[in-house]
Amino acid sequence: MRRCLSSLATMFENKNILVGVTGGIAAYKVPDIIRAIRKNNGNVRAVLTASAAKFVTPLTLATLTEQPVLMEMFIDESRRSTIHIDSARWADAILICPATANTMGKIAHGIADNLLTTLIMAATSPVIFCPAMNKKMVANTFYQQNLKKLQQAGYHFVDSEPGELACGEFGAGRLADKIKILARLRKVLFGNQRLVGKKVLVTAGRTEEKIDPVRYISNYSTGKMGFALAEAAWIEEAEVTLITGPTELTTVDEIKLIRVESSEQMMTAVDNALPTHDVVVMAAAVADFKPKHFQEQKIKKSTALQTFELQQTTDILKTVGEKKGEKIIVGFAIETENELSNAEKKMREKNLDFIILNNPNVLGAGFGYDTNVATILDRMGGREKLPLMSKKKLAEIIINKIVDFRKDR
Repeated sequence: MRRCLSSLATMFENKNILVGVTGGIAAYKVPDIIRAIRKNNGNVRAVLTASAAKFVTPLTLATLTEQPVLMEMFIDESRRSTIHIDSARWADAILICPATANTMGKIAHGIADNLLTTLIMAATSPVIFCPAMNKKMVANTFYQQNLKKLQQAGYHFVDSEPGELACGEFGAGRLADKIKILARLRKVLFGNQRLVGKKVLVTAGRTEEKIDPVRYISNYSTGKMGFALAEAAWIEEAEVTLITGPTELTTVDEIKLIRVESSEQMMTAVDNALPTHDVVVMAAAVADFKPKHFQEQKIKKSTALQTFELQQTTDILKTVGEKKGEKIIVGFAIETENELSNAEKKMREKNLDFIILNNPNVLGAGFGYDTNVATILDRMGGREKLPLMSKKKLAEIIINKIVDFRKDR
């Protein structure tokens, strides 16, 4: 898998994030979350409860954060400020991960009997809980009451997921996927609700056009650009539908995810969703051709194939452009020659408001990378050539363009 340069990873842009770790088995996953935040230019301090230290060591977190791990209220009498106030003031956001039923119950009832719970009492920055516990604890009446109380108080949550639990049982209570936790953190830090009340449709990934039961025609698209765009729109409070071809990527539960395989299935899904959406961003790399005839049985190597007939797939972007109305439509162009002229032609012919141009032969651009090198063209003649950057950053820029375009028209 191709990877981006760490210097280009800027999801958290020097934000200060305090990670509170409580005593659950899911604490072993926290170092990976901290590494991801640090890799993306976030500053991290860790607060560890006494129980949490049974699952993950202070040395591990101190090494990853490059900061002393905070555990005790009274560690340095010479400090001019109290540690819980100082830490609360420092944080742009507080992430409690994992959040046990015990800690959530204390905070819900205003109990401040350790550094973390006392710090939360003093915090004015947003607090995000990532619950993790046994399924029977999730179902407990008192836990559900505490959860509702914290939600009503304005705290943020990344809900636990169903899955295999530490005890070997299967059910609710598993810590949410790292991608979902980081996405929620980004939304809390950077969301401005600029697309609230708007519905955004995004397509992503490749399509697979079956030749026989074991072969298909496709391309190298991973879906990373489309998933980044869906998340960027969700961060701005849009109601997002994401239609994706085959990919291992996942996203937050609030984004409506529709998985398809072929170009025909994607066309059907887009056509069904189109009437109710205000913005359409077509980032999928739809196959241009498909076999004219599907072979019901596997084609043997010994079979002499004199010809292999193909036919064009439906031009989904063109179909969307023909039904444009008042919608904002964004397309993508992957070009290796006459790039600007071909992209401008595509924008006109497909009736687009914006087109995002990139060349897969440019280092760091195209399929498989976490980065991209793009030029954004608009229907008014505007043209902005962007440097190498992460796909998440490019997605933010594209969503910003859409927001500004809505204001101006």
